[in-house]
Amino acid sequence: MKNLADKKNVITGVLILFALTLVARLFYIQVIDESYKITASNNVLRYEEQYPARGLIFDRNGKLIVGNKTTYDLMVIPREMQAFDTTEFCRIFDISYTYCQTLLKDVHRRRRKLGYQAAVFLKQVPAELYGVFQEKSFKFPGFYVQARTLRNYPRNIAGNLLGYVTEVDTATIRRKPYYKIGDYIGKTGIEESYEEALRGQKGMSIYVRDVHNQIKKSYENGNHDVNAVTGQDIVCTIDSDLQEYAETLMRNKIGSIVAIEPSTGEVLAFVSSPSIDPSLLVGINRNFQLLQQNPLKPLFNRAAMSPYPPGSVFKIANALIGLQEKTLTTETRYGCALGYKVGRGVECHPHPSPTDLRQSIQMSCNAYYCHAFRNIIDNPKYETIEDAFLKWREYVERFGFGKKLGSDIPNEQAGPLPSVRTYDRIHGKGRWKSLSIISLAIGQGEIVATPLHLANFTAIIANRGYYYIPHVVRHVEGNPPNPKYAERHYAAIDTANYDPVIDGMYMAVNAPPGSGATARLAQIPGIDVCGKTGTAQNPHGDNHSVFISFAPRKNPKIAIAVYLENAGWGAQWAAPIASLMIEKYLNHEVKRDYLEEHVASKDFINKPKQQSHEKK
Repeated sequence: MKNLADKKNVITGVLILFALTLVARLFYIQVIDESYKITASNNVLRYEEQYPARGLIFDRNGKLIVGNKTTYDLMVIPREMQAFDTTEFCRIFDISYTYCQTLLKDVHRRRRKLGYQAAVFLKQVPAELYGVFQEKSFKFPGFYVQARTLRNYPRNIAGNLLGYVTEVDTATIRRKPYYKIGDYIGKTGIEESYEEALRGQKGMSIYVRDVHNQIKKSYENGNHDVNAVTGQDIVCTIDSDLQEYAETLMRNKIGSIVAIEPSTGEVLAFVSSPSIDPSLLVGINRNFQLLQQNPLKPLFNRAAMSPYPPGSVFKIANALIGLQEKTLTTETRYGCALGYKVGRGVECHPHPSPTDLRQSIQMSCNAYYCHAFRNIIDNPKYETIEDAFLKWREYVERFGFGKKLGSDIPNEQAGPLPSVRTYDRIHGKGRWKSLSIISLAIGQGEIVATPLHLANFTAIIANRGYYYIPHVVRHVEGNPPNPKYAERHYAAIDTANYDPVIDGMYMAVNAPPGSGATARLAQIPGIDVCGKTGTAQNPHGDNHSVFISFAPRKNPKIAIAVYLENAGWGAQWAAPIASLMIEKYLNHEVKRDYLEEHVASKDFINKPKQQSHEKK
């Protein structure tokens, strides 16, 4: 009996505790916590989300390159919607009766799911129609207009770099609960990389309304409102004047330009051509599908994503590796009889012969680098060909090739390097030699790189052995600069080995006529330009025109890579484009009008392509 009494006491105690907890909770809900009162007052209160202005984007000189403009969305709350004059409604918003009925059917279909939650009914209502509706909104219960901001572009430049802002899709909403249907989100470029900083934070305003659906006042003087937080402004590294000039030069051409400030890794110009006009993708993005279907792929960011054969500009890497491994000296000389004649051979163009290291760069001799590369791979200090190849590959990786550089450019590609497994698969394990992979001597075969990699490699040469990770944002408002962009990354080459290579690059541009210099078109009066031409062989059409360059020779301010698809010789098109870019950036004006006109007027898209037989 005693046990039974104890059990009754325990049960009674539990019930009393439960009852007290329930009473306390009800007291909190009904008396203390105002949020439940607010929820219960849906019939007299209106909740309006406040969308913050998106952060602005400025160039390195403080010039606005991405701004905002105000637009209006017509919102609807299905549970509050009542019968209304659809004819007048259609007249106000200049839409057809059929289209209006389609929208209404969609609202009715989602009525139970949405409840008192607002949904977008019409997007981007013009300001003049917004004004008319405001005067007559009492006739349309459940509808109200909400101000939004859309992107505005003072200059239509750098579309692939900046990215665009579009309506969020359902997959993103599932992954990121912050967003809901009708919200906008950054896609590609800076807009995507820095979305959380640029978007700001949404707010909420609660209003009391009358029987005519007219807002009378803020609920409890706005004590329950949440202020929207404006997006943070961004200062990017781009020089907008240089960017605009680069896009002018690349008009009607397919390819890329990437220019970097060697001393910081800041990207000065970033062009993927054909580019997108960012203003075409503002808001609803009716033009997105047309851009997606364009055979020239303007949405594809060639500068950071396209894996190209580097061509003869890669000879610089092999020269540096040979010097470091001591399989090559500055005085090493090789002859050239229009090419390398061993095995299947590698052709070359006519030039004075033999050449030493500096002259081999000046004249871009294929035969010289076939000898130099074989000496690297056949180096007797390594036990096997595979060991020597792995060491060569390690040097190449330290130049930044074959991996993502870690930039803040979305979808940056690595441009994979060939491996021992690659050649075991192609030739059979233990059956390949230096001659089997001789194409690597001149930047062909299985090696690829993006224009971003080539520009970064050029910055390494300009810095005599190190680089900073290329980046396109200098700082975000209120935040310190990202420390990872201030860290030096060293190539595995002694500083002294860069001097003869730079001598050769200087001679390629500035040697006198008749010397065999391949890049004399890149000369700029008063500026010491160093460069290297490349003509990358293309099995699918005309060769690609390539040029890497930096200037001035001492204390370089700009390193640049130009890559033109199907444009032939590197000296003919890529070199003058890079030269004009350097002149524009360093002198702030271009005096060589004849060259500027010659390059800008060239059309590689709408005119027959030129054939090229250069093999360097």
